[in-house]
Amino acid sequence: MALLNDDQIRDFLASKPGWERQEETIVKTFEFGDFVEAMGFVTSVALHAERAFHHPDIDVRWNKVTLRLSTHSAGGLTEKDTELAEKIEELTGG
Repeated sequence: MALLNDDQIRDFLASKPGWERQEETIVKTFEFGDFVEAMGFVTSVALHAERAFHHPDIDVRWNKVTLRLSTHSAGGLTEKDTELAEKIEELTGG
């Protein structure tokens, strides 16, 4: 899969508030009411990620979940990352 160019990444970030670029990843932290709600979100993300065979790095801190997406096999950001990020946004009503 081809790497996204800087313009494509900028366009994605402009259309998805809260996502930011950190080197060769896109990252967003989601905040929930409590730990159980955060873990429910993680489970939903895991199901979508497994179907897409594309797995984010996930960090859980009580009611905050940080997701980091990158296509390691391609060495950076690809459409797989932006597509999964869009699915994740749908889970939160974004």
